[in-house]
Amino acid sequence: MTRIDFYILPDTTLEARFGFACRLAETIYRKGYRLHLHAEDEAMARELDERLWTFRPDAYVPHALLDSPLLGSDQEPTVPVTIGWEGPPEPGAQALLNLHPGIPEWFSRFERVAEIINQHQDVLTAKRECWQTYKKRGYPVTPHHLRGQG
Repeated sequence: MTRIDFYILPDTTLEARFGFACRLAETIYRKGYRLHLHAEDEAMARELDERLWTFRPDAYVPHALLDSPLLGSDQEPTVPVTIGWEGPPEPGAQALLNLHPGIPEWFSRFERVAEIINQHQDVLTAKRECWQTYKKRGYPVTPHHLRGQG
């Protein structure tokens, strides 16, 4: 069964949420997981793509947007981290970092799902609904309360 982790930040800014998403993506990648970042829309996906190159000078997270020529059309992606905003990635990713306000219908194909909550009212409202949905469906949900991540 898919394991769900909620990372709860004390910050209210989108900057803090994106910064933590990049650090979490690096951690997941370094643990050897293939990861898919699911963004709300194309603009957010492109912002995440840019930030993964620049969030820390000594960090390297090999990644590509799902519409990138780096990805093969009928094969597993050649990079361990993909970013998209519409449908699911090609099979192979084991972890999903969901930055979309809702839950993608295909979330259960992953071993792990990470959700990031910050203290912005829109994010809180959307992610509370996600939490309740996961729990109602019987998925194990684990909260991680973080301090001073910004």
